[in-house]
Amino acid sequence: MGNKLYVGNLPYDTNEDDLTALFAKAGNVSTVNVMRDRETGRARGFAFVEMATDQDAQNAISQLHEQSFGGRTLTVNEARAAAAAWRRWWWIRRRRGWPRRAWWRWRRWRATPGTALVAG
Repeated sequence: MGNKLYVGNLPYDTNEDDLTALFAKAGNVSTVNVMRDRETGRARGFAFVEMATDQDAQNAISQLHEQSFGGRTLTVNEARAAAAAWRRWWWIRRRRGWPRRAWWRWRRWRATPGTALVAG
């Protein structure tokens, strides 16, 4: 298990100091990164918290997952690698038929002279 955690469903007015104080109850906090909108600077509702050890990270997950913070229920999980998130995005799009190559193949076949289906 890694010691980097994903924290979701945060209130939009949350800052790094609030999260550091919250996660300090579960163990030593190394870094806190609250993701912010580039244009407005407002928090986007999720953050990444890095704990000092794997045991501290496990304690934080067990203590803070589905706990109330700022009127919202927190989601605390182990952070996944960016490559895993990309593979998941790609797989979901493929299952939904993206890109829709079968439609283009059919369209090309129908537009080719002499390939029309003849009844009877």
